[in-house]
Amino acid sequence: MTSIYVGNLAYEATEQELREAFEQYGEVSSVTIIVDRATGRPRGFAFVEMPDAGAAAQAIEGLHLARIAGRAVTVNEARPKTQRPRRPGGGRNWSGRRSW
Repeated sequence: MTSIYVGNLAYEATEQELREAFEQYGEVSSVTIIVDRATGRPRGFAFVEMPDAGAAAQAIEGLHLARIAGRAVTVNEARPKTQRPRRPGGGRNWSGRRSW
């Protein structure tokens, strides 16, 4: 399974538009447009998963800088997600004391 990052995505783009663009190169397992947790609005990037590595490589090459939903998108193989340390916060003010 190859995970593909799609950046510079128009906020109006739909999962169906992405699926159709990538299906020109082979089978698409999933399409996920990333949305902001707080607002529910798209964040301007997505991930597409393709089971065939060869088809995924062709899709990356063929769709990089192609126009999807009116914008030229950047397409490349997604990097593995890394563990990031949790940021401090959650009810504390700048001095480190609880604010309630």
